[in-house]
Amino acid sequence: PLSSVHHRQLLHRQLPPHPIHPPSLPPPSPLYTNTMAIIKTGKVVVVLAGRHAGKKAVVVKTFDDGNSDKRFSHCLVAGLARGPRKVTRSMNKAKVEKRAKSMKPFVKYINVRHIFPTRYVVDLDLKKAVDEADLVDAERKVDVKKNLKKLFTDRYLNQKDVTSEKKAQGSSYFFQKLRF
Repeated sequence: PLSSVHHRQLLHRQLPPHPIHPPSLPPPSPLYTNTMAIIKTGKVVVVLAGRHAGKKAVVVKTFDDGNSDKRFSHCLVAGLARGPRKVTRSMNKAKVEKRAKSMKPFVKYINVRHIFPTRYVVDLDLKKAVDEADLVDAERKVDVKKNLKKLFTDRYLNQKDVTSEKKAQGSSYFFQKLRF
């Protein structure tokens, strides 16, 4: 056992600075070092914060250094606030189409730290459907969401027409409910 005097001396001993990281700078966080290299147009992401937390979305456009009103890296995403209803093999085509109508899209600017990139990519051409100028006005934003709903519904009903196997996996993942 240590004496109380010896114990106090150990507690108040000055430690030398760490040789790798100077005390003034904290070590870089591994989570945010190179996020923008991963997040590209067409990447399927999961929204982590806000109203649409836990929902899947597709990146439409990225802003690496931010812009005048949002001074942080963010991206424009289009996703599903409500996905298609469950479909079984026994359902006929009309019923599947009816169940696909329940999809409800959303369009939003989101901070890069509030999205989780997945390994999946979708080859939806969303840049034509989502114009940034239309997102300022509320009425035009409704039209953008209607166009998105058509795009998402068409892709959901015609998933077999996708060009590559990787993109087919991405679109099937995008329309599934997130399980966690």
